[in-house]
Amino acid sequence: MTWQFTEGENGHRDYYWGRYGTSQAWAQRDFDRRVDNYQQLYHAAVKHTELGPEGVYRYYSTQRPVDIGTYPKPPDNQPLSIVNYDDDRRRPVADGRLMAWGELTYAKPLTEKQMEDYELKPAPGNPDRVRPSITAWLKDETRGQEPPKEPGQKRNHKNHEER
Repeated sequence: MTWQFTEGENGHRDYYWGRYGTSQAWAQRDFDRRVDNYQQLYHAAVKHTELGPEGVYRYYSTQRPVDIGTYPKPPDNQPLSIVNYDDDRRRPVADGRLMAWGELTYAKPLTEKQMEDYELKPAPGNPDRVRPSITAWLKDETRGQEPPKEPGQKRNHKNHEER
């Protein structure tokens, strides 16, 4: 069962609703879903401070739910947490840029080979991810787009009036 509560100034907790399931795994998934929904509704972020200044390194499993043999387990960098989202669908993550089945967190970054071998995608907010400058971002966003047509140049597709 998972409960929602508020805690008063004197430390008294006021429990005002609960949800009931059949296993601890169900309760964990339900809690994780509620946290994700809260974060999306209120644009809230989770701040991880218990690991020191480096924070945590989050990786998304975009190809399959996290299970035995689907994630790296280096002896010096065991996963801190493993979360599978709903079993029957993927969820948008990384501000909607990726769809993932679940996520793992580590105290240290994974190597490019580990990410490639297990088809994991790093979270954009990881401490080792350098944020591009606005100029680099704009260049990247316009890459692959067609250059503007010259005024006299013929279009290679019909508009709705020509169809």
